Amino acid sequence: MRASTTSQPTVGKPSGVRVTLRNARRTVGLQLATPLDARPSAQASGSLDTVLAATVVALVGFGVIIVYTASAVQATVQYHDPQFFLKRQVVYASLGLLSTWAASRIDYRRLYKLTYPVLALVGALLVACVAGLGHSGGGAARWLAIGPIHVQPAEMAKVALVIWLAYSLAKKAERVKTFSVGFLPHLIVAGAFMLLCLKQPDFGSAVVLLLLTFTMLFVAGAKLGYILGASIVGAAFGAAAIRFREYRYERYLAWLHMDQHRQDLAYQPFQSVMSFGSGGPVGLGLGRGLQTLYLPEAHTDFVAAIVGEELGFLGVGMLCCTYLLLVARGVRAALRAPDDFGAFLAFGLSTMFGVQALVNLAVALAILPTKGLTLPFVSFGGSSLLVNCVAAGILLNISAQSSDPPFVPPQVGPAGPPQVDSAMEPTA
Repeated sequence: MRASTTSQPTVGKPSGVRVTLRNARRTVGLQLATPLDARPSAQASGSLDTVLAATVVALVGFGVIIVYTASAVQATVQYHDPQFFLKRQVVYASLGLLSTWAASRIDYRRLYKLTYPVLALVGALLVACVAGLGHSGGGAARWLAIGPIHVQPAEMAKVALVIWLAYSLAKKAERVKTFSVGFLPHLIVAGAFMLLCLKQPDFGSAVVLLLLTFTMLFVAGAKLGYILGASIVGAAFGAAAIRFREYRYERYLAWLHMDQHRQDLAYQPFQSVMSFGSGGPVGLGLGRGLQTLYLPEAHTDFVAAIVGEELGFLGVGMLCCTYLLLVARGVRAALRAPDDFGAFLAFGLSTMFGVQALVNLAVALAILPTKGLTLPFVSFGGSSLLVNCVAAGILLNISAQSSDPPFVPPQVGPAGPPQVDSAMEPTA
């Protein structure tokens, strides 16, 4: 016989998966109501994620210290001032933290209506780089000179693409499962940005853009077959871009046979690995590393190698854990975001931090061939640091407005055990 039920309404505990992924699917009406109709407030309605904020501040502060130890020798030889790069990094860090605070005070929903202007502006800057207006450095025209300021559009392209993907995925809802509406347009926009990066050339940023796109499409619920098919095509294009560009192919061969090219094309990654190896478990101590005498541009893309030498395996492990904490808090903000736009935006920005840190560390350890990607918040440079700090501010604003539905415990009847729905009870 069926269990008897009472006329009293019952509330069952929601399943864990449903609670965790409650932002993954919304109806179109609920999905667009908040971003389009809400009036953006001047400040977040809740309290900021102090763990996330402290993580960002710690990374920026650590970057200032390690940039100084990694650049003092080069600054002395080149500019006759051991604090040359330190002074600039302090200015960049101060502006970056100020940008983080400012971005955290602005309602992230404002970005909803600014999506296409931001995308168009960054696209125009990328075109300007390719058209010959870019400032060359290291064999690539990746910077634009705006007065005394040099900006790197490829760094801004990552954030702009994440914002647009979050906007588009939130707007299309269940239609993201279709190829013509939910998959192809995102691939076309990302492909256009990737081609502009490759023309600079900036192969590393193009790879990051592709990984961001596929990750966000996967999270949004795009069909796995589409993603796998596009991944195969993307890998084929990437292999062709390496094989048919002489300098890339030579760099790839040098990476494969590093011991044979440690005095020419593989000199930088070889010295980087030597830095990690000489650090041992606890390192030589801050400022006591010797690889700054041999490792070129140690304060930029290969700053992780100096961390490995001066702070050892323990220091590198703590740095990795810090990035893991940063990504985890970002994903937490995404899962608790009040709308799908905020959820996708937070997840995309968290992925951006994680992917860039992972690729940079892999390059420094010679697991991957050399790419021109900075270590987020740590490497020397104004463009990368400012863009990452603004992205962190957006993430903080989303976390401040995150909310969890209150847990309603199941009602207990006079007989003791919770009442259950008769439809869920097997018949005798």
